[in-house]
Amino acid sequence: MIGAAREIYVASVPIDLRLSFDRLAAIVREQLGDEPRGDALFIFHNRQRTHVKILTRDASGLWIHYKRLSRGTFRVPLAVPPGAARVRIERRELDVLLDGIDTAALRDARRALGLPR
Repeated sequence: MIGAAREIYVASVPIDLRLSFDRLAAIVREQLGDEPRGDALFIFHNRQRTHVKILTRDASGLWIHYKRLSRGTFRVPLAVPPGAARVRIERRELDVLLDGIDTAALRDARRALGLPR
């Protein structure tokens, strides 16, 4: 389950979120170079960053957690080392990511500070 994870990884490349258990597990193996296991969460997002799927495993099998935002986007890590297929994040970063951000509020804040959009 989400609460038990020691390691949390975010895929750096968006994927087709219609994929389910077996294909997501294959992506973890083939593209992220890891194995789906009980002590890790693997987070995938769509191109627009409006949906995320989390793949994890417990003692009896695989779990998928799926979240769609009503508005705004997920704050997927932008600082990705060149060529990295995944980024490791901390639990507090997962909490921020899953809360999402209101893009309109962000745009207004940037405008108020005189920053580029």
